Amino acid sequence: MSRTYEPKLIKGLAIDLDGTTLMPDGILGKRTRDCLRKLVDRGMQIIISTGRAIEAAEKYRSAIGAEGPMVFFNGAEVADVPSGKILHTNCIGMDVVDFGAEIARELGIHYQVYLPAGISPDTGKEDPNQMWGALLIEKYGSEAEYYYNHTGIVPVVRDLKSIAALPLEGCIKGMFIADPSFHDEIRKKMFDRFGDSITIMRSYPTFLEVINNGVSKGEGLRIAMEHRGLKPHEVIAFGDEENDLPMFTVAGYACAPENAREKIRNAADYIYGPHTEEGLAVYLEKVFFSH
Repeated sequence: MSRTYEPKLIKGLAIDLDGTTLMPDGILGKRTRDCLRKLVDRGMQIIISTGRAIEAAEKYRSAIGAEGPMVFFNGAEVADVPSGKILHTNCIGMDVVDFGAEIARELGIHYQVYLPAGISPDTGKEDPNQMWGALLIEKYGSEAEYYYNHTGIVPVVRDLKSIAALPLEGCIKGMFIADPSFHDEIRKKMFDRFGDSITIMRSYPTFLEVINNGVSKGEGLRIAMEHRGLKPHEVIAFGDEENDLPMFTVAGYACAPENAREKIRNAADYIYGPHTEEGLAVYLEKVFFSH
């Protein structure tokens, strides 16, 4: 793309977290934190748009002081934070959840699913004590440990094949954590079974997510912008992975860091410095604070 924008007209920034806003190992750099906080203080609307769960993004949101409708689970959930009010949910069917568990057992890889917010992992029914959606795994291995270190979310161990028997309409998403060499095989098995009724996307080098058809960060951003009263030409989107691409067409302008995949860099209007050097902050300072 090669679109342009007028900085003084920008009212919102849609920011992916991992690989874009955050440095390696999920670190929010001081320069980035201070820059985003300063923008929030000036009235800029920061819209976190992430594959992470609400609680896994909360420490970053609170650090920059951003509030309002934001995008989680790659768009499967849009929630107002910090209130936690769910504005939109789009779940995968339990047959998809069940088949994902079959594939994981067959290939010997890690698989996990997220229940919708407010649902008990024991009964599948509403539970006011379960504010966020529970993360379910079959066993606690190295992949689960990695995900815990990545997000801080404590998983619940369950027989995922038995989850399909609970009185649930669906789950927020399923996710395989496996070497990328498995990804094509997983995609083929899932698409052979469910076709275009589901969407599969990579959100991190080893994370392959299964979400419902129609779910995307782009759709989530559209809903969040609608709740915020923002127009496309008033928003810049930032992302580095294939799950960020749908945002690029919803926002009026799109940027990617140098570390983004080639496909994402080719789709962006502008390429800025890598996340390892807090490129997002450097770019935003130049655009909004250098005049």
